[in-house]
Amino acid sequence: MTRITVACLDMAGTTVLDDGTVIEAFTSAIAAQNLPAAACEQAMTDVRSTMGQSKIEVFRRILGDERAAQQANEAFEDHYAAAVRAGQVGAMPGAVEVFKACRDAGIRVCLATGFSPVTRDAIIAELGWAELIDLALSPADAGRGRPWPDLPLTALLRLHGGAVSELAVAGDTASDVESGLRAGAGMVAGVLTGASSREDLEKAGAPLLLDEITGILPHITG
Repeated sequence: MTRITVACLDMAGTTVLDDGTVIEAFTSAIAAQNLPAAACEQAMTDVRSTMGQSKIEVFRRILGDERAAQQANEAFEDHYAAAVRAGQVGAMPGAVEVFKACRDAGIRVCLATGFSPVTRDAIIAELGWAELIDLALSPADAGRGRPWPDLPLTALLRLHGGAVSELAVAGDTASDVESGLRAGAGMVAGVLTGASSREDLEKAGAPLLLDEITGILPHITG
């Protein structure tokens, strides 16, 4: 196995203990659009099937109108930011240990997310992770969000990794898995602590399934 030099890890549901806050924020944002009940129900079904993807892109697909999508995205970000300030977002058990073990092994760590940079950075600041990671990326930084390969490939480039075989990608959604596979990452793992079920991750083609993020360490640090 090629030595891993860059680990691109998802945030909410993988390294960040979300406890349903993302869904609550989506529910609040969709409800504010005053859609008919059936449309709201369909929108939340679409939300659940696209967890891990760029939030603004999800709203654009659901609402079909740029102004409404921007308003919904702002409502989502406001709701989630309030949850962060209220201490409702925490570190997934073992996440800090994973960051430290990776750094000790010479593996550079990127946190990737579908959140906006402002929300992402607020979470990192709240958890005190700024000094524990090497890079944090949102779709706005990479071009496209998941399931496209832009986030992990941008992490590899910015952190001066070598071949894509040196890249490890881990996340809790089918979109995370698809993104890693499209990037040609040397290791792609689905993590069973978040939005997607084992069946969802297997259907997405996850080569490796982990009960929690700490399970990644034997596969990337040796």
